[in-house]
Amino acid sequence: MADFTAEVYQNEFLPDGGTDVHAIVTVTCTGAGAAGQAGQGDAGEIVIVDTSGSMGEVNIRAAQEAAVAAIDQIIDGTWFAVIAGSHEARMAFPVGRGELSMVQMDNASRTAAKSAVSMFRADGGTAMGTWLTLAARVFSTVPSLAQKHAILLTDGENQHETPEKLTEAINGAKGRFQCDCRGVGSDWKVAEVRRIAQALMGTVDIIPSGAEMAETFETLIRQSMSRGVAAATLRVWAPQGAQVLFVRQVSPTVEDLTSRRHEVNALTGAFPTGSWGDESRDYHVAVRLAAKGIGQEQLAARVQLAVGDDVVAQGLVKAMWSSDDTLTTRINPEVAHYTGQTELADAIQEGLAAKAIGDDATATAKLGRAVQLAAETGNDEATAKLAKVVDIDDPNAGTVRLRRSVDKLDEMALDTASTKTTRVKK
Repeated sequence: MADFTAEVYQNEFLPDGGTDVHAIVTVTCTGAGAAGQAGQGDAGEIVIVDTSGSMGEVNIRAAQEAAVAAIDQIIDGTWFAVIAGSHEARMAFPVGRGELSMVQMDNASRTAAKSAVSMFRADGGTAMGTWLTLAARVFSTVPSLAQKHAILLTDGENQHETPEKLTEAINGAKGRFQCDCRGVGSDWKVAEVRRIAQALMGTVDIIPSGAEMAETFETLIRQSMSRGVAAATLRVWAPQGAQVLFVRQVSPTVEDLTSRRHEVNALTGAFPTGSWGDESRDYHVAVRLAAKGIGQEQLAARVQLAVGDDVVAQGLVKAMWSSDDTLTTRINPEVAHYTGQTELADAIQEGLAAKAIGDDATATAKLGRAVQLAAETGNDEATAKLAKVVDIDDPNAGTVRLRRSVDKLDEMALDTASTKTTRVKK
């Protein structure tokens, strides 16, 4: 049975007149077990593969191998299906049943699915919204599913449906399944695919070449199969008159959960966190209180993780008003670290967007700030990726020069990695 713990990191001391309380809450899960095995309901997995004409002969062969690698990682008893995506979505497996369906994994279905993906052919355009809509419909055919996860691969832009149609499809799929998205090569739009992944509580990353596709698929499905807790919510209670400014996941990636709130009661909001394996995640919670007098204290927030109706972990965020400057001016290292990491993600994305439209001044300023923040927070991966896009003169000052020639793959790798964070070095 899964075991959850919660730890709170904050400076609880506020100055006279102070109102805003910030805390990092680390939630850790151990003993999660395997997907669909914990008695919460069944697990479902859909592999969505771009089979549009732009995939070409080389990438479609790599996609076949990747789909086989993914199928091999799906554990027996898991409900699964395979969708081939072009300008329309097509069931690749199972087929011939007259209506949409999923099948449970066993030796026979595994063999049949591998045979089906060997028939992938590169043809047609790209309309990812149709892929998402079909996936949601397929998942809905198995009422016992508690955990629904998909992986989506594309190599190009969403050119064969309107942006409005894609938005409609994303909204229609939101909350119905989680989806990790990957783009292969350099002809897809990071922002477009990130929008899908973020809405569906998944991740986005680049696969530089088809040769790396199989390993990526294998890893994604293995991770999904290790998440034995189908779903959990982060509940944040704040006292009467208080305002929850934001709730963000800040590790392992930056994801703003604030807009996903739904009310448990008048003082408590619940924020979906998706499925869990054996892992730790960090959340930044900010609450605005009414100021109190020196020496007074107050519970600023109660942060809980709930699986279904059961609260499985809790952390308390506190506030105490003090006239001691040595206490009130102290910045908690965890809060400072993740505030910097969140700004780093924004600086990278804004800098690359400015660079794309030829605004070199803004791009230089934003990417220089990103270099500075990466150095301050010890994010060596971000520093290494930034160094392929800008020449770094002084990392501590954020002094950089835009490189004249940048490999598009390096730029996209920086963009997709922008929301990945490093943890506080203890």
